[in-house]
Amino acid sequence: MALVTGAGSASGIGFACAQVLGNLGVKIAISATTERIFSRENELSAREKAAFIADLTDPEAALALAKGVVKHFGRLDILVNNAGMIQTGDRAKSSRIDKVSDDEWRRHLDLNVTTAFNLSRAAIPFMRRRKYGRIINIASVTGPIVTNPKSAGYSAGKAAMTGLTRAIAIDTAKSGITCNAVLPGWIETASSTRAEIVAGKASPVGRPGRPEEVAAAVRFLAGEDASYVTGAVIVVDGGNSIVEFKGQESDWY
Repeated sequence: MALVTGAGSASGIGFACAQVLGNLGVKIAISATTERIFSRENELSAREKAAFIADLTDPEAALALAKGVVKHFGRLDILVNNAGMIQTGDRAKSSRIDKVSDDEWRRHLDLNVTTAFNLSRAAIPFMRRRKYGRIINIASVTGPIVTNPKSAGYSAGKAAMTGLTRAIAIDTAKSGITCNAVLPGWIETASSTRAEIVAGKASPVGRPGRPEEVAAAVRFLAGEDASYVTGAVIVVDGGNSIVEFKGQESDWY
């Protein structure tokens, strides 16, 4: 049984992860911060599914979500912490480092790492009881590996998410629980800006990634074949972060 957060967008990574796991026969719970999550529930291919509204920056809401999922399905085996970056109707402000306000800083950390911390902390006791669990954090290459202008809060949050991943992994390894992170690069979704699409086309592969390609990494980490993989990060960015020469290809190749 899997819970996927941040699954409110039909073209987003969260919904793609839910579909991929549902196609394997896994029971699926999805969550988001608005009622559009119930439309996504109707579109899921999983035979057994449920949708929940929760603001995971609130620790009490995260605990209520974990309890609600266990009450509905009787268990919680797989947690995909995808919630982050933005919430519907509340796009986080991004400023240059010397202009970042206290509220902006806290908001980015709340969205991009506190959400995962709150829900993981709530879910782990249920996994410990069954001596089994798979926690998969959707972080980003932005922060742990690369960054962009006006991205101090987002970068710090996503880098912290990879640190949280390793902390969870080492604290839960003897309980049959693994925790890993997937780091997407430029992925084309409905919320992608023109600049983000251009950046994706400049990657070595020559195009932005698809949500389903991120979901494929999640599928592996959620399965039995990944039982000895914990505390790891998988980069899904079309080779973009390994490019050292940033000039015109004709000047090097």
